[in-house]
Amino acid sequence: MRLLHTSDWHLGQSLHNFERHYEHQRFLDWLLDTIVAERADALLIAGDIFDNANPSSASQKQLYRFLQRAKERMPHLNLVVVGGNHDSPGRLEAPGPLLEAHGTRVIGAVQRHADGAIDLEALVLPLTGADGSVQAWCLAVPFLRPGDVPRKAADADAETADSAADPYLAGIALLYKQALALALTRRQPGQAIVAMGHCHMVDGQMSADSERRIVIGGTEMLPAGIFDPAIAYAALGHLHLAQAVGKQQHIRYCGSPIPLSFAEVGYQHQVLRIDLDGDAVREIVPIAIPRAVQLLRVPARPALIGQVLEELAALDVPDAPTEEQPFLEVRVRLDAPEPGLRARIEAALDGKPVRLAKIETSSAARGSVLDAEVMTLDRLEQLKPDDIFRQLYQQRFGNEAPPDQLSAFAELMLP
Repeated sequence: MRLLHTSDWHLGQSLHNFERHYEHQRFLDWLLDTIVAERADALLIAGDIFDNANPSSASQKQLYRFLQRAKERMPHLNLVVVGGNHDSPGRLEAPGPLLEAHGTRVIGAVQRHADGAIDLEALVLPLTGADGSVQAWCLAVPFLRPGDVPRKAADADAETADSAADPYLAGIALLYKQALALALTRRQPGQAIVAMGHCHMVDGQMSADSERRIVIGGTEMLPAGIFDPAIAYAALGHLHLAQAVGKQQHIRYCGSPIPLSFAEVGYQHQVLRIDLDGDAVREIVPIAIPRAVQLLRVPARPALIGQVLEELAALDVPDAPTEEQPFLEVRVRLDAPEPGLRARIEAALDGKPVRLAKIETSSAARGSVLDAEVMTLDRLEQLKPDDIFRQLYQQRFGNEAPPDQLSAFAELMLP
């Protein structure tokens, strides 16, 4: 059986106020072609389908049109979608009955029976092959909030001291254990068990500027031990950089399909193809996603404004429709305030087919820490506003504030 693993689409995301609808649509069109070309049996979408809990109608239409077209082009395809921390569970599940009638299963949150017991049946899903027979079982676990985990986790087989001490972590471990136990009673010889999850695993590498930390009850990261050895593959979402968890090659993040921040300029986004041979993984292959719109950082390293303007003037970018024009981050190192900085940068870019998304300023002195005395309340009470201004100026630019700046600040402080 062949699976494709993707996650963290973040439909509706904007990059510094520029919407990304065109890029997402290019990715979805590519993914449709890839499903067909790879003759995939299942597509696992591991959370954060939308960028926020109240997605636009255009973003929702993008998702549902994709799901419809995927089933049209690959009628036997298993489509499994679980919610992420950015998704609204209720909104994601609302069209569930209609989607399920067409072979798509959406799990936004853990459901409970009238007696409060978790509905494990809804989390353990059969995956069928082209002939309609069950080939594998999927533990379709969405992002877990404290109310989603078993209320009594004392009997969880905690893998670490941390999970034993943290009821939320122990509850997650117990939920996977219970779902796996149900799957083991269902599967026949030669059928694999795969798991899905949307979480931050221990040792997971985050992508700068584009991810939201998950901290619940003091717990931020989950140990790989929550996935039993009987699980052939764990398809994870949340971290935007594709990676294996620790040394466990069968526990994977596939990463986001488009760069969600300028920190990902040099990163190759991908989906993962997982080939199952009976109840085991035979091969895991990354499939590179073509980038529809380039992200540029100029200069490659922050530089003084003179060098920056020279590089911008020399920037040679092919003409393109607006939606295909590169996003640009301009990186300026300041050694003093630079009035009219944006206007000078925009003038240097006049007529060039790029979209100025961000001006990132830094200084050699930034990052130094203020005198420890300034950080105490007693000391702050003794400082005058102009003293604080002097020290902040020194911290940012590495030299004394000039008289004209001090004079302007004093004028601002007049009653």
